[in-house]
Amino acid sequence: MELGLYTFVEHTPDRHGTVIPREQRIANLVEEAVLADQVGLDTFGIGEHHREDYLASAPTMLLAAIAARTSRIKLSTAVTVLSSEEPVRVFQQFATLDLLSQGRAEIIAGRGSFIESFPLFGYDLQDYDALFSEKLGLLLELVTKERVTWRGRFRAPLEDQVVYPRPLQERLPLWIAVGGTPQSVVRAATLGLPMALAIIGGSPERFVPYTDLYREAWMKAGHDPAKMQLSINSHGFIADTTAQAAEIAWHPYMLQMGKIGRERGWPPPTKHQFDAERSPKGAVLIGDPQAVIDKILWEHELFGMTRFTLQMSVGSLPHKDLMRAIELYGSVVAPAVRKAVGSGVASTV
Repeated sequence: MELGLYTFVEHTPDRHGTVIPREQRIANLVEEAVLADQVGLDTFGIGEHHREDYLASAPTMLLAAIAARTSRIKLSTAVTVLSSEEPVRVFQQFATLDLLSQGRAEIIAGRGSFIESFPLFGYDLQDYDALFSEKLGLLLELVTKERVTWRGRFRAPLEDQVVYPRPLQERLPLWIAVGGTPQSVVRAATLGLPMALAIIGGSPERFVPYTDLYREAWMKAGHDPAKMQLSINSHGFIADTTAQAAEIAWHPYMLQMGKIGRERGWPPPTKHQFDAERSPKGAVLIGDPQAVIDKILWEHELFGMTRFTLQMSVGSLPHKDLMRAIELYGSVVAPAVRKAVGSGVASTV
């Protein structure tokens, strides 16, 4: 099983109300990715957002900077908001990233959980589903064929067109990110594409029907079961002790999730809810290395995922604490999880 990290490159006040300079947050990001590469993590993703609290409106630019400083870690978005993107430009950017990184680029496409990009780029929210479906179809053509003939509703047609540059990989990996919509699950499986499922709250067990549906739809479509890939993406944080992890993570989590909640009409997060989410059967992986190992293995029993990725920076964490968390994730958690999964050892939870 692959293990990785993803981030939205948060740029928010810390627990003391301090916001570091934008350029410093970007420099910290590159250091975090370099350390993730050095300690043996498999993937590093940056989620596209167009908000003042995140510095990730141009994720491929950031990934290109990381590509120059790393040697083995896979580099992806988490996600590319394809509904408001131009698929040809997405392909070109990732093909270029693939060349820069010597074949380590991946695309994780989704509809996104925020809507700021729609008015920004002149799209109508009423076309939310139609835009994603059409643009996914074009992007899939681009990554699977060298010459493309295509027609759609939202952009000019392509006639026997080759799009340059070509990537180093024969086929750029293309994943579909799903937030819990059965139709999206079936679409990913029917198209034979890997699926990334976000589980950031509630009981992970309630998502089992979605992964079961993915497998059923995959087999029904006649795809090779050996090629099926599933990623589980969750919030979490690791420290030397569980008490320390909870103490460091709580205030940034409360501030950022509270801000998003106010925008969406949700009640503010409480400490009781936070503690429930980080309990052994909750969705958030916050604790010492063994606690996180146990929860990943428990979720592997539930889902049989081939990849697990963790968003540690839910709100602004001290850089030194985040670097320590990455070190523990790569040097302690990841080897233990890989060994247990490879040997078939069950979780102790």
